[in-house]
Amino acid sequence: MRRQVEDFFVIPRELSSEFWKDTLQKNSLSLLVICIMIFGMELFNMARVLFWSESGLGTRNNRIYFSLYCALWLAAALYLMLARLLRGAPRRVRWAIQYGAVEFFLLWHVCLNAYDLTRDSNAEVSIYFTAVLGISVFIQMAPPFALLSHGSAYLLFMALAGSILDSGTRLNLTITAIVALAVSLTSCRHAVTMVSQQREISQMNKRLQALARRDPLTGLLNKPAFQSCVEPYLQQVSSAESGTLLMVDLDNFKAVNDNYGHPCGDFVLKEAAMRLQAAFPDAVGLARIGGDEFAALVFGLDASSLEAAAQLLIQSVAGITWHGQEVGAGCSVGACRFWRSGISYDQLYGVADRALYEAKREGKGQLHLLQLA
Repeated sequence: MRRQVEDFFVIPRELSSEFWKDTLQKNSLSLLVICIMIFGMELFNMARVLFWSESGLGTRNNRIYFSLYCALWLAAALYLMLARLLRGAPRRVRWAIQYGAVEFFLLWHVCLNAYDLTRDSNAEVSIYFTAVLGISVFIQMAPPFALLSHGSAYLLFMALAGSILDSGTRLNLTITAIVALAVSLTSCRHAVTMVSQQREISQMNKRLQALARRDPLTGLLNKPAFQSCVEPYLQQVSSAESGTLLMVDLDNFKAVNDNYGHPCGDFVLKEAAMRLQAAFPDAVGLARIGGDEFAALVFGLDASSLEAAAQLLIQSVAGITWHGQEVGAGCSVGACRFWRSGISYDQLYGVADRALYEAKREGKGQLHLLQLA
């Protein structure tokens, strides 16, 4: 129970950044609407005092009301100006501006309603009710700020006008303050839940995107992902460093499946993928591009190093065993070396595929190397 209460009031640290970003965005729109309403209403109120009141600014009462209307209008204008000037400032600064505006607007309504009551003890407290409930609905605040806002508004109102009110009204004010605080806290918790869910969905989408790029059996890139991975590197090849696209095809793979079953075939594919990674650990891309066909893109290997790595792979695949027995697997390797950028993937793939065909035609279990000038 205690942990549940703490979770309700505390914003998890890992969600803090997203929560404050969400809070700033929501409050920016809410405060813009509030400021527009303030401009319209307070201009009307100022005009009412100046032009439609018989005494104009000739009475102390009208001057107080006029000053209050001007103060709220100027505060709204100041907030919008600061919000625009500091829109690139750190989040804490922008939140401080937002919260300062909210607190001023709320306490302004408290003072206005309290002044109404000092003039007429039978006046309504609807201004206070509307202000605190409106703030709780339209402004998103973390629990400490919500407690400070609603607590300060309630205490100030009771200090200014509590002695004028009857016990029933004071009770209603207390209940309203509690309800407003509860709405603010619940809205905050709802926002945290939404941020958490959005983060989980985003992470899930990233995992799904990663899975969509991978061959489910071997964990290597699939064919489309391999092409996407390779193409940027083809545009930045330097003449001092050669690149090589290798295509690897398993020899006698159908016989492995026929003699030992498909579970053994799957095992051989996974083993071949691991041995391809071991033979070319610095490859910028490794993929299973077909049923028993693999590909790799490597840079910086000269002809002798490439030959040694390919022979290591061929010998390693030939040594794959299933339940302690060699299954007769093998592989052939076709490779295309290139020294210039701007070569298309399809062009490179076509040459490497032709090299693989030659390796197969020449007796399998070997490397055939072609060069693309």
